[in-house]
Order: sequence, then structure tokens, then C-alpha cells
Amino acid sequence: MKKPDLIEKTQEKNNKRKNKIRFYYSFLTIVLLICLVQIGISAFNNITKSISYHGKIKKMKALNQQAYAENRRLKEELEDFSSLKSLEAIARNNLKMAGEDEVLVIINKPQTPQVTDTKNKKTQKTHKPKPQKQVKQKTKL
Repeated sequence: MKKPDLIEKTQEKNNKRKNKIRFYYSFLTIVLLICLVQIGISAFNNITKSISYHGKIKKMKALNQQAYAENRRLKEELEDFSSLKSLEAIARNNLKMAGEDEVLVIINKPQTPQVTDTKNKKTQKTHKPKPQKQVKQKTKL
């Protein structure tokens, strides 16, 4: 009777040990699978972020180039306006000024009277006054 009991006990111990080892390996397998899934998700997120950042970098570089071009254009424009000839041209055209040896003559043209229709006010158009023409004559004194 002792021998079958001893065999059964050793078999039970072996079965318990095998069950513990199986549980341990199953647990490790599940943990490793979870880690692999997490690594895959992280890699996918990093790749998508990298792609979007590369697109943003391209847009920013294009915007930077446009800003440099605009800056160059504005610098050239500033140089043009800071010259004496351009300042004189602005003074003549916009401020109605004349040079030392020039006489400024401004001719005003009469404005046309507005036509009003008393029957149909909806179709009535208002006429804008015509701008005054500026005539410059150079005369040497």
C-alpha cells in the first residue's frame, strides 16, 4: 500500500509543479504579448507623428522662404523711397508741390449736375464728382 501512495504523491507533486510551470509560462506569454502590442502601437503613433511633423516642417520652410522674399522686396522698396528722386516724385504727385524752378498750375473743371428722377427713386444713380486734374508746367526763371 505504501508504494501506490508514494507513486500517487509523487505524481501529484509532479502535476502541481507542471501546473505551476504552465501557469508561469502562460503568464509570461500574456505579458510578452501585451508588451509587443504596446510596442506596435507606440511605433505606429511615432511614425504618424513623424510624417505629420515632416509636413509641418515643409510648410514652415515654404512660409519662411516667402517671408524672406517679402522682406527683400520691402527692403528694395524702402531703398527706392529713401532716394531723393522718389521723395520729389511723391511730393509732386501726392502733396501738389513744385520744385525750385517750377510753377504749379491746377485747373478745376466744373462738376456735372446730378440728374434726379422723381418718379422712380430706386433706379436713381448718384454721380461721383470727377477728380481734379493736376497740370504741372516747368518754367525757368
